[in-house]
Amino acid sequence: MQYMLLIYSADDAGPQPGTPEFGKMMQGYMEFNKDATKAGTFVAGQPLQGASTATTLRLRNGRTETTDGPFAETKETLGGYYLLNCDDLDDALGWAAKIPTSEYGSIEVRPVMEIPT
Repeated sequence: MQYMLLIYSADDAGPQPGTPEFGKMMQGYMEFNKDATKAGTFVAGQPLQGASTATTLRLRNGRTETTDGPFAETKETLGGYYLLNCDDLDDALGWAAKIPTSEYGSIEVRPVMEIPT
């Protein structure tokens, strides 16, 4: 079954770019990618640009409304994702615990709905 691992953190949480700690964190992501690929679990994953680049769209009463920024006002924003093939939720949670951002942010784990074609 596929699971989406959504990576959330506040912009000012965790290591900041240009610091040695940031380099260490990025090495952790490289290792995660390597391990998930080697295990045959990795399907896709990418970091996202900052929340300030987001645009949210809503359709209300036949009108399209767009708003600059993320969907909800929150300190933690979606920073990236992984799509993994996992045996079950416990397997997906095990992988989520290996994502470096889990140390200062949060990882939302959700099964992907399978739609028959």
